[in-house]
Amino acid sequence: MKTPVTLIIFNRPNQTEKVFEVIREAKPPKLLVIADGPRAERPGEEEKCAAARAIIERVDWDCEVFKDYSDTNLGCDPRIIKGLNWVFDTVEESIILEDDCVPHPTFFPYCEELLERYRHDQRIMNVSGQNVLFGRKRTDYSYYFSRFTLCWGWASWRRSWQHFDADVKLWPEVRDGNFIRDILEDPYAVKVWARTVQLLYDGHLPAWDFKWMFNCWIQNGLCIIPQENLITNIGHDADATHTSDEKSPYNKMATEAMSFPLKHPPFVVRDLQADKFTQKTLFDYDPNLFKRASRKVKKILKI
Repeated sequence: MKTPVTLIIFNRPNQTEKVFEVIREAKPPKLLVIADGPRAERPGEEEKCAAARAIIERVDWDCEVFKDYSDTNLGCDPRIIKGLNWVFDTVEESIILEDDCVPHPTFFPYCEELLERYRHDQRIMNVSGQNVLFGRKRTDYSYYFSRFTLCWGWASWRRSWQHFDADVKLWPEVRDGNFIRDILEDPYAVKVWARTVQLLYDGHLPAWDFKWMFNCWIQNGLCIIPQENLITNIGHDADATHTSDEKSPYNKMATEAMSFPLKHPPFVVRDLQADKFTQKTLFDYDPNLFKRASRKVKKILKI
């Protein structure tokens, strides 16, 4: 393996250890670690943060370790944004995992091959390891192209991240010119995301991943989504920042091995059918996004 790996940690040593062990098997030559500091008002959190950081000291392969640790608590959104800015100032490209996103071992060669293949293709902004189609497939290719930058295990390049704007300053122009309709096409998606991006712009929704998605959209960028789900999220619990619904269908989704050699699509075309399904399930709009998405998925899958 040649590609740097980034690991984002906080106060969950048990989850961190599971992700670390898979990284350890992959043996990346560089490991970049982003860690937020403990919240002063949370008893015992300082010890949990220290325990999570101690796991990084167990690197026992030939690896250069870079650390961006905060002594104080910055909060999820600013901590990750600041950390990813640091990552892409340090390396040209990276595979990125959070402490609750356990990858299938084939996630690493999948990302590495696609990072190389699309390194200079400005159309591609993001490589995801997550698939939320619950077995639905339109083609036999190894992956498809999407508007949605799913970030439970992903990879990208400095040339993409340079377009990230935490303040989404271009939103008023995109909104007032109705360009969001040109981007998304689907009227339902337009309604959902116009409300969501407005919340981002007003500072009422601290969601770095949605900001990243919007910044990719306004570059007309696409995300690569694998046909097999390569990431299990083990973070749906009471300690989670955004994903506390343990009954969510996205909680601990099964993974499957990616087959090699990869079957590359001979075209770069967004899969609108797949995106419509993802919109109606994962991204249905509600203040409690994941609970509503859970209900929608269960209805569609009849479970």
